[in-house]
Amino acid sequence: MGFQIEGAVALVTGANRGIGEALVDALFAKGALKVYAGARQLADLAALQTRHGDKLVPLQLDVTKASDILSATGHAQDVTLLINNAGLAAHMGQDFADPTWLSAGRAEMDVNYFGTLHMMQAFSPILGRNGGGAIANVGSVASLVSFPPFMAYSASKSATHSVTQAARLVLAAQGTQVFGIYPGPVDTRMAEQVPFEKAMPTAAAQAMVEEIEAGVEEIFPDPIAKEFGRLWRGEPKSLEAHVSQMMAA
Repeated sequence: MGFQIEGAVALVTGANRGIGEALVDALFAKGALKVYAGARQLADLAALQTRHGDKLVPLQLDVTKASDILSATGHAQDVTLLINNAGLAAHMGQDFADPTWLSAGRAEMDVNYFGTLHMMQAFSPILGRNGGGAIANVGSVASLVSFPPFMAYSASKSATHSVTQAARLVLAAQGTQVFGIYPGPVDTRMAEQVPFEKAMPTAAAQAMVEEIEAGVEEIFPDPIAKEFGRLWRGEPKSLEAHVSQMMAA
């Protein structure tokens, strides 16, 4: 069963740039009634506010801060679609013994897993009261297999994938649909150092929104993601070899 974007009231975390900004534009292009745009600094939402006017409601929202999440629930009682897009990639490296993996991994887990979980816990009662609605969690192809240069990030996105599966099962009882989104590399500031072909944020966001409307539970919105999705569905172990080949190339 798909989720109708037209007339929906959405909340997008990490909306100030990259995929999040593109998702806001894509939602309005599909007829969303209102979008709450979350960012750690309200000033970073100025461009979106200029484009969309009063239909866009800026929210100061750091998903690692309980007070920000509580405040967001107070302002956004009419939400019918929650998109957990805020993410962090804190470290890239080759040395397995590098102690930075530990500090970076804790920060990544705090945003990518605990932030997503906290947002779902806070907004699922609101979605339930508003008829069920939907949640879409933006993970990564790294949710499905680890990339050694981003191993802590991969682990945090794997946790996001796991909690997405749990939420899908638990929240079905209140009529809430839960989507997992697994993009490959996308041309954003976060992915500047990623040495692979990258999709454009606008194209990736448009595909995400279209697949939410189509009711696709696991969304692979770009060519690299689609190949990962094909392997994951058919022979998950082969993903390790696929990543090894990508790294060698």
